[in-house]
Amino acid sequence: MLTLDKVYHAHYVLKEAIRQTDVIYSPTISNISGCSLYLKCENLQITGSFKVRGAYYKIAQLTDEEKARGVIACSAGNHAQGVALASKKFGIKSIICMPDGAPISKVEATRSYGAEVVLVPGVYDDAHNRAEELHEKNGYTFIHPFDDEDVIAGQGTIGLEIMEQIKDADIVVVPVGGGGLVSGVAFAVKSLNSKVRVYGVQSTGAPSMANSLEHHKIETLPSVSTVADGIAVKEPGHLTFDICSKYVDGVVTVNDDQVSAAILTLIEKQKMIAEGAGAVALAAVMFNKIPNSKGKKVVCLVSGGNIDVTILSRVISRGLLMSGRQCSLTLELTDKPGQLVGVSEIVANCGGNVTAVLHERTNEGSAINGCYLKLQIETRDFEHIKLIKDSLKAGGFKVIN
Repeated sequence: MLTLDKVYHAHYVLKEAIRQTDVIYSPTISNISGCSLYLKCENLQITGSFKVRGAYYKIAQLTDEEKARGVIACSAGNHAQGVALASKKFGIKSIICMPDGAPISKVEATRSYGAEVVLVPGVYDDAHNRAEELHEKNGYTFIHPFDDEDVIAGQGTIGLEIMEQIKDADIVVVPVGGGGLVSGVAFAVKSLNSKVRVYGVQSTGAPSMANSLEHHKIETLPSVSTVADGIAVKEPGHLTFDICSKYVDGVVTVNDDQVSAAILTLIEKQKMIAEGAGAVALAAVMFNKIPNSKGKKVVCLVSGGNIDVTILSRVISRGLLMSGRQCSLTLELTDKPGQLVGVSEIVANCGGNVTAVLHERTNEGSAINGCYLKLQIETRDFEHIKLIKDSLKAGGFKVIN
C-alpha cells in the first residue's frame, strides 16, 4: 500500500541521485492565463525528465538477486533513460524496449547510458508487450514505467517538493500518460493538504485515463496519435487508476495545436524547452481547461524537455499558426501589372512581414485573365491577421482564405 512514509523514504534515497528542481514564477504567462502561474521544471532534471525519480527508487529497492538478473523496461524514451542511468549507477544490466517511432534523440540518449535498446514496431503498449515476453523468457526484473508502488512513490517526491516550495498553492496541474506521475504527485499533495486541487492533462489523441475515470472503469484505446509521445498510452495502470480515482480532481484534454502553442510560449516567454508531454499542463491552463483557475496560484509541472530537434521545428511552426504569429493568405487577382505591388504595400502598411510568395496562373473554372497569389506572412496575433485581411478587401482585392 502506498504511504506518505514511503514517498518520504523515496525522497531520502533520491537525494544522492537527482536534483531538486526549481519552481519558477512566470509573470508573463500569468498575464496570458489569468492566474499566478508557477512552473515546476522537471525538464531540467538529470536525463531531462522526472522519470529518473521513479526508476531510480524502484531499482534501489531491488534485492541483490533481482539486480543480478538484470532489469528490463519499456518506454517511449524518458523512463528508458531513467532506468538506463539508474542501472549504470548500480552496475547492473538493462534492456529497454522502445516503440520504433520514439524520437531518435531519446533512443540515442538511452544507449549512451549503457542500455541495450530493442526497437519494437508500434506504440508504447507494443513495446510493453515485448518487454513482458523478454521478462518471462530470460528472467529479467521488470521495471514498470508507472503501475508500480515504488515508481509512484519516486514520482510522488515531486509533490513533496512543490508543497515545500509553494506552500500556498491552490492548484497543481500534471501531465498524464499511464498515470504514475499524477498518482504520486496527487497522493503526496493531498496527503499534505487536502484543499489543494490536482488536475491531470492528457492529449485528445490519447485520452485513456480521462475516458477510464469518466466511465469508472479501465478502458483501452484502439490507437493513439499525439505530438506528446511521452503520454501516448492506450491503457492506464490498474494501480494508477485506483489512486487517480481517489486523489485526482479531474483529467482534462488538450489537442496538438494547443500543445504546440504551449511549447512555443515556453520558448519565447520563459526561454525554456519542453517536449510535447512536458507542455500539456501549461496548454491546459493557457486554453482555460482547468476549472476555476482564474486568480488562483497554479503550479504547472513541466515534466520533460527531451524533444527531438526535427520535431521541435515542426512544433514551432504549428505553434506560430496556433497563436496567430504566422498566417497563409490566398488572393485571387487579375493578371495585370501592379497587382503584386498593391498587395505588398497594403501588407507592409499594416506591419506584416511577407516571408514567402507563390504566384499561380489561372486554374480551370476561374477567369481567363485571373491568377492566384499565395502569401506566407509573419504577424503579431489574430487581430493583426484580421486587420491585414480587412485592409486587402478594402483595397479591392479578393481574399480567398
